[in-house]
Amino acid sequence: MKIVIILPTYNERDNIEKIVTVLEEEIFPHIKNHRMSILVADDTSPDGTAEEVKKLMKRWDNIDISSGAKQGLGAAYIRGMTYAIDTMGADAFFEMDADLQHDPTKIPSFIQKIDEGYDMVIGTRYSDGGSIPDNWPIQRKIVSIVANLFVRTVFMKFRIHDWTGGYRALRKEVFLKEKKELGPYKGYIFQISFLHKAYRDGFKIAEVPFHFFDRELGRSKIAPIGYILDVIKFVIVTRIMELKRFIKFLFVGGTGFILQYLVTYVAIVSGAEQFIAAMIGGEIAILSNFMFNNIWTFNDAQKIKQHGGIFRRLVKFNTASLAAIAIQGIAVYFAVSLLGDTLTIFGKTIHTSLIVLFPTIIFLVIPLNYIIYNKIIWKTQYLKKTKTTEV
Repeated sequence: MKIVIILPTYNERDNIEKIVTVLEEEIFPHIKNHRMSILVADDTSPDGTAEEVKKLMKRWDNIDISSGAKQGLGAAYIRGMTYAIDTMGADAFFEMDADLQHDPTKIPSFIQKIDEGYDMVIGTRYSDGGSIPDNWPIQRKIVSIVANLFVRTVFMKFRIHDWTGGYRALRKEVFLKEKKELGPYKGYIFQISFLHKAYRDGFKIAEVPFHFFDRELGRSKIAPIGYILDVIKFVIVTRIMELKRFIKFLFVGGTGFILQYLVTYVAIVSGAEQFIAAMIGGEIAILSNFMFNNIWTFNDAQKIKQHGGIFRRLVKFNTASLAAIAIQGIAVYFAVSLLGDTLTIFGKTIHTSLIVLFPTIIFLVIPLNYIIYNKIIWKTQYLKKTKTTEV
């Protein structure tokens, strides 16, 4: 496997020779089963970083450079990964800082995870022995820890411990699938967005703990306040967009719920058995839900031709929803058999079915329907794969 270590640089002339020498002389000789190379993604550094790299290229023939305008860390990585695949023939690559903050002795551990079948390996500072510098000011420690906790909590993805770190290894397939969506994230938010999309699309992700060293030369490029605001904005907006479908589903379901109650009540008043009335109301609600979900909630999924026409989806929808209708009918039947046709609550006589339907729909039917809609009718998991395959 051809593995490329990508080192993004901007004014790293004082560090580049050190990191390259460590990689070439201390790390690469111990990696026997893979071809290791280095790509410096330089943002036209005015301090002469590129000239220093060209000197190193004369010493080692597995070094290359990709230069471009300074647009941010994310833009540098996108340019570098594209170059690594198209020009260097990379099968996998590393994201790694050029300032020796990322422990290079951990590289074999990352590669081992890739060899074990993982698609992406995250260097973590916050679990299993990973750590941050003891000499960091307390405010920097708080910002770093709280930022990661914020991302994990809002996304509700606690298995990954380090969302903001930049020490990673990944197969080229991960980048190729996500490349088109990564374009807008040119700065440091690239790290969170890339990991979020890889997690979303089901790539197999592992973690390797490491100690994060403080840089000895040069200065950090992160503007703390701006970065924190970018993280908050990205995470909240992304989470809202993720929940948008579910919010639409709840709104449509609530409308169907009211419609079902009205139809059930009218059917009972007209003389129908309560469990029959509940099933009729359930079918009417399901047809209403199908119509509004089809044109609104899942309108993006229904555009994919492979899912068939509206009539075909309607047949599948009703077939898959028979369980939900049956659950309501059975629940009402047994409730009426045990409790009678009516119940007196707070001095008012209410049809038993209208009471039983509420918890049945809330705790059984709605969760079941959402699973059916996503996995069978509109296949949103297929939609995600189709979108990313087209990247």
